[in-house]
Amino acid sequence: MTNIAEQKAALRKELRKARRDHAAALPREVSALVFARPPAPVLDMVPEGATIGLYRADTGEAPAGGYIRFFHERGHPIALPRVTTLDAPMTFHTHTDPYEESDLIAGPLGLRQPAEDAPVVVPEVLFMPLVGFTADGDRLGQGGGFYDRWLAAHPDTTAIGMAWDIQRVDNLPVEDHDMPLKAIVTSTRIYGPF
Repeated sequence: MTNIAEQKAALRKELRKARRDHAAALPREVSALVFARPPAPVLDMVPEGATIGLYRADTGEAPAGGYIRFFHERGHPIALPRVTTLDAPMTFHTHTDPYEESDLIAGPLGLRQPAEDAPVVVPEVLFMPLVGFTADGDRLGQGGGFYDRWLAAHPDTTAIGMAWDIQRVDNLPVEDHDMPLKAIVTSTRIYGPF
C-alpha cells in the first residue's frame, strides 16, 4: 500500500498533465472569456471593500487575471502571494497595477510577484489555484504547503479554489494539514459553499 504522500505525488503528476493539456487545447478566444469575472454566487461571498488575494497563473492553471482586474475596478485592494524560499512562509503584498504589472518582479519559483517593499496585507477572501479537487471541496495543491500553512495561520480568510472542470476527481487523500475551501469555481460551475 502506498502512503498518502506517494498517492498525492502520483495524482499531481496525472492532474497537472490533464490540466496543462486542457488549457493548451482551448482556442485563444475561449481562453480570453473564461474566468473573466466571478459569478454572482461567488460575489455574494465577498464583503464590500474586502482585500482580495489572487495569484498569477502558472502554465495550465485556471487564469486569475480577469478576476484581478474585475476586483481592482470595483475598488477592492488586491494582494498577490510572495515566496522567497521553499521553507519560508508565503506572504501577501499589495498589487496596484493589474494591467501593466509594473509593480511585480521575477520570483524564485518562476512566477512574477510583488516586490519586497510592497505593503504586506492579509486578504479577507483568497482565490487560489489547485491541482485537483472533489465535489465536496477537498483540494490537492502543488505540494509545497504554502497555501495550507497560510490558511492555517489565517482561519478567518474565505478560501475559494479556481480550477478547470478536468481537475475534478471522485476522491483525494486528505491529511490533517490540508485546509478546507469555502467554494470552488470552474469555468462551468460552482461547488459550495461548503
